[in-house]
Amino acid sequence: MTEAAAYELAQVNIARLKAPLDSPRLKDFVEALDPVNAVADAADGFVWRLKSDSGNATDVPVFGDDWLIVNMSTWRDTNALTAFMYQGRHRELLARRREWFERLSEAVTALWWVRTGHRPTVQEAEERLLHLRAHGPTEYAFTLRTSFPAGLAQPVSV
Repeated sequence: MTEAAAYELAQVNIARLKAPLDSPRLKDFVEALDPVNAVADAADGFVWRLKSDSGNATDVPVFGDDWLIVNMSTWRDTNALTAFMYQGRHRELLARRREWFERLSEAVTALWWVRTGHRPTVQEAEERLLHLRAHGPTEYAFTLRTSFPAGLAQPVSV
């Protein structure tokens, strides 16, 4: 197993809803969840995604805020994640995100490397997002714009 194959890329993104999930305003978003998740599940380089019994993660609590929803997954590498994010149905939804979600001033997406087979928890994801907000991109929590090679990293100590 190569060094890179020993790791998978974890990603988390959160969004603050502009309306309840069952509202007419979010109808298009909610109806697109299953089809977009199916495309992700079949994408080259996709490994795993967070989901509850509902089949998605819209009812998984994050940061103790009922208006935040979370998406978390693991991928083979940044190229696989990027290829999925910016094409097809996901790209269409991404273009419409301001219809459904508030614009937040702090980081809402974080990436980090995990050992192959590790499934990150929401608590882990919250910690990585908070670290990125406090320290900017580091090997511990980074972005697609400022990424780091595969490997485990320690948080920046203050």
